Amino acid sequence: MASAEIAYLPVGKREQTKVQNRLAILDAAREVFGELGYEQATVRDIIRRTGLAAGTFYNYYRSKEEVFAALADDGARRFAPILKALRGKGIGFDGFVREAIVAYFEFMADEHNTWAARRPEGEPQVHIQGETPEMAAVFAEVKDAIEDAIAEGRGPAADTEYMAAACIAIAREVCDRMLARRPIDTATAAEFAVQMILNGIKGLPRTTI
Repeated sequence: MASAEIAYLPVGKREQTKVQNRLAILDAAREVFGELGYEQATVRDIIRRTGLAAGTFYNYYRSKEEVFAALADDGARRFAPILKALRGKGIGFDGFVREAIVAYFEFMADEHNTWAARRPEGEPQVHIQGETPEMAAVFAEVKDAIEDAIAEGRGPAADTEYMAAACIAIAREVCDRMLARRPIDTATAAEFAVQMILNGIKGLPRTTI
């Protein structure tokens, strides 16, 4: 029993160290990306901010692209429960779209203010190629909400995968432009995205000449 305890304790310590190192790298990356911008930031900048050895960094991530993907994953993981909670409110399809878009834009604005407020103005947003499990979870929540609306006769009877992809694409692209502007206006950007998703171009306000 004693030998088992001796063998177990170091493993626990190693796992705790791994978690701490990973968090240190991600926290440092948030600061570096925020201060220098994604394009200008280097792995060396991130390592210097962590205080860890270079070899330790490369035990977790091979490049700044992988670190950035991990940050995006973390955001998707934290946003998915927000969507799930909205689905449980019984607010109807249009209401879900509106509240989900507003929640997403406010979430991203908070993220921006937390670690990217000093990102060089005008630098384009960086997107992660491919789909991680966390991103897939967000997609699934949107798709399930659309399918529920269709089943209840409250949503358009169309391809739900295409619809979910279109909703996410519109929200993401409009949000990117919102974050590049000063001041950041979540209300105006969210309303534009909602109208585009629910009504298309024809649903946007017309300017009389």
